[in-house]
Amino acid sequence: MPVHPETHETVVETANKIRAHVLEENGRSDIIRTGLDAGVFGDLYHTLMTMSWFAFFWASMGLYLVINVAFALMYYVIPHSVSGVPHGDFLDDVFFSVQTISTVGYGTMAPVGRLTNTIVSFEVLAGMMLNALATGLVFARFSRPRARVLFSHVAVVSYDDVIPTLTIRLANQRRTLILSANIEMTLTRLMPDERGRLVRRFDRLTLVQSHMPIFRISLNATHLIDEHSPLYGLTAETLIGQNAEIIITMDGTDEISSQTVFARHAYEIGHVKHGYRFSDMIENRPDGRVEVDFRRFHTTEPGDTPKAPDPTPRQETSHDGFRDGRQT
Repeated sequence: MPVHPETHETVVETANKIRAHVLEENGRSDIIRTGLDAGVFGDLYHTLMTMSWFAFFWASMGLYLVINVAFALMYYVIPHSVSGVPHGDFLDDVFFSVQTISTVGYGTMAPVGRLTNTIVSFEVLAGMMLNALATGLVFARFSRPRARVLFSHVAVVSYDDVIPTLTIRLANQRRTLILSANIEMTLTRLMPDERGRLVRRFDRLTLVQSHMPIFRISLNATHLIDEHSPLYGLTAETLIGQNAEIIITMDGTDEISSQTVFARHAYEIGHVKHGYRFSDMIENRPDGRVEVDFRRFHTTEPGDTPKAPDPTPRQETSHDGFRDGRQT
């Protein structure tokens, strides 16, 4: 039964209605967690490491202002606690607190009395701790290993060969190498157990080549949809009904930092294009160099139509391989 690639848009519209995705993409979370005791302050380090730089900057600025205002209030309630500052001038007390916590001091303002000097001592200690924590967090955020790996917007099922293939394209966005790259592809879906309850099942999709000693520019992660594939004999409609997704993960070693880097992406079934293949993005130039056009990285082009159906299919949905389900 031939496949009609034009039905891809209809399948995408249906798949986008499915919620509760396995992975969070672009900060989107479809899972609401309740009943957990640990909030933001229960795992503060992880929260500060994973928040955006914009949020991190304003959180640091807010903490800095709160500490300075708190100490300024102490100086404010103590009469004549700071020389060079008129009593009742709260703004000057804030400026004195800023100079104290940063250990700057310009010589025009100084603490007066034992109580004020005691408060100043604690503020200096708080300033040193705050400076150390901020420096450590900024360094940790900058040094956190990240693989700048680009994943294709869609996955494609190609029928150019005898056996249908599911392909996802990856690209290394850095000029440095990723050494000993390992790639895994997994099909996840909701399946009923022996009691009829829906449970999340993970089936590994074996790749033609899952290990590359060097990941330099781009590569294709290809899975053969043969009789041994978990996708064999399934239609897109069946997988959408099972809330299925295809997950791809990549890990390797960055040649500069020698740290392990990791990247992952998930595809809803509606983002799998049938009867397409990826456009060629690598060309050989006359001077012997190789040109890689990343503008065509996500581009696909129509491929061959499916071959004749398998006369002995594994399931009742008889056809050759994973397809979009449209019949003619």
